[in-house]
Amino acid sequence: MSAGPSAAAGSPAGALRHVLSHLVTPLLMCVGMGLAYLGAFHAPEPHDLRVDVVGSGPSAQVLAQTLQDKGDGALDVRTVADRATATEHLRTQGSYGAYIPGRTPELLVASASSDTSATVVEKVFTQVAAGQGAPLKVTDTAPTADGDPTGQGIFFLLVAVSIGSYASVAVIGGAGAVLRLRVRAALALGASLVVSVIGAVFAGPLFGLVDHGLAGLWGMAWLYSAGILLIGVGLHTFLKRWTTLGVMVLFVMLNFTSSGGIFRPELQPGFFGALHSFWNGAGFVEGVRSHVYFGGHALGGNLLVLALWFVAGLAMTGLAGLAERKRRTAGAPVAGSPALPEADAPAEEEEEMEEAVGV
Repeated sequence: MSAGPSAAAGSPAGALRHVLSHLVTPLLMCVGMGLAYLGAFHAPEPHDLRVDVVGSGPSAQVLAQTLQDKGDGALDVRTVADRATATEHLRTQGSYGAYIPGRTPELLVASASSDTSATVVEKVFTQVAAGQGAPLKVTDTAPTADGDPTGQGIFFLLVAVSIGSYASVAVIGGAGAVLRLRVRAALALGASLVVSVIGAVFAGPLFGLVDHGLAGLWGMAWLYSAGILLIGVGLHTFLKRWTTLGVMVLFVMLNFTSSGGIFRPELQPGFFGALHSFWNGAGFVEGVRSHVYFGGHALGGNLLVLALWFVAGLAMTGLAGLAERKRRTAGAPVAGSPALPEADAPAEEEEEMEEAVGV
């Protein structure tokens, strides 16, 4: 057994270098989380937030144009002919509010699409109604389940499933580093099944985040979790001790902030809004919303996003398998030469495992 690494780590200078080298990861996490979360959430402002004014006469046109001009890019105001058209736009998430002027003005919203967007729209049109000297009636055309009054329960479900997934990557990549890749990939798929079942229990019987469509939610949770685990297990072959940081960048920093679970893209800087169109967290959140509250509208696109991330996970594990096979071939002893003995619990592998699980 080699005593070199242990002796170096046992000296005061070696121990200090060891600690300082491992402090790099949490410090980078601190910087990354601050940039991502504060950049995405610290000052939400609407931009091109689509709203409708119901009516076809001159007064409706003037009101829409006035709001458009006063909003200075915050709102995208259009007129629609009738209430049915406005309701359909809300159902398909083509707008986030519809104002019906008159003696008793009414605002239509769909809080299941985004409670924060509905709140912004309500604030705008409450002021409009007050300027006309009338109280505003608010009608929610797509209310959330009783167990999710804020409409943000799906986002927190995303957080739980994500943490279960990338934490499992740390364990499989660290503790299972000596296993063949096909075994680790099988463990990843098994772990994703367990994580998705836990998520479904949270969403249904435990907290009542959804009152129907639980089987579809579970399916999307499994596809989402399996994509994370396969990508993470594949990345560990290449990143080693930096895998935890890598999966946190992909599936926490960029993922949670672009999911639309707290603020939709219309309330965020453009970078996060752009990620929302193809990132896996957005695919899960919007997919569940579509499935549960909007009759499956645009569900296919969200399922495609989740499926593509799953395929990316399969591709990553495939690349990892090729790389590991190449390493084994390169490290195989030449015929007739003595085989080198394997180290007993190498210190490098132990450090990788500790780094992966956050020690």
